Amino acid sequence: MNRPHTGTPGTSDTGTPAPRRRSAATRDAILAAARERFAADGYERATIRAIAGDAGIDPSMVMRYYGSKEGLFAAAVAVDLKLPDLGALPRAEVGHALVTHFLTLWEQNEVLTALLRVGAAGGAGAERMQGVFRDQLLPVARQVCPDPEQVPVRAALVAAQLLGVALTRYVLRIPPAVALAREDLVAWLAPTLQRYLTAPGP
Repeated sequence: MNRPHTGTPGTSDTGTPAPRRRSAATRDAILAAARERFAADGYERATIRAIAGDAGIDPSMVMRYYGSKEGLFAAAVAVDLKLPDLGALPRAEVGHALVTHFLTLWEQNEVLTALLRVGAAGGAGAERMQGVFRDQLLPVARQVCPDPEQVPVRAALVAAQLLGVALTRYVLRIPPAVALAREDLVAWLAPTLQRYLTAPGP
């Protein structure tokens, strides 16, 4: 007759972490190490062996969970921008809402900052960044753009502003950009994004 397990949830009968819990901890360690290594070395120079060393595990474990460096990169920099529904807002507030949202995102999401560092070097990182903004920003811009044919251009202009600010403020950390108060930054950027999204074309 099998005895019921009476240990602490998430542990085995011997008190050691259960396999599922160990697996989650290992994945978290791999992803954290991968983000730092990709950000520091770029996609091309970062190696599975170096990432495994940073995580304190055998390289075979990285391959077991993610299959390849490409698979690991995709998992490490998976980003949901969680963009607001601009179509539900008063038209005059969309620029302010988007700037505010992105500043909060950059300040709270280290994955996005890591992706920006990797993307700035080109290659797979740039392609990943392009995909994130193409797939998530275009539909939002389409909600408020007055000319459907101009949606790609307007979304690209919005991305240029937002990525430029993020690069100078959170990655390169140029002193005046870092020192600028959040409310001042919103005041500068919101009218520009508002124009890109809703004003008649030039």
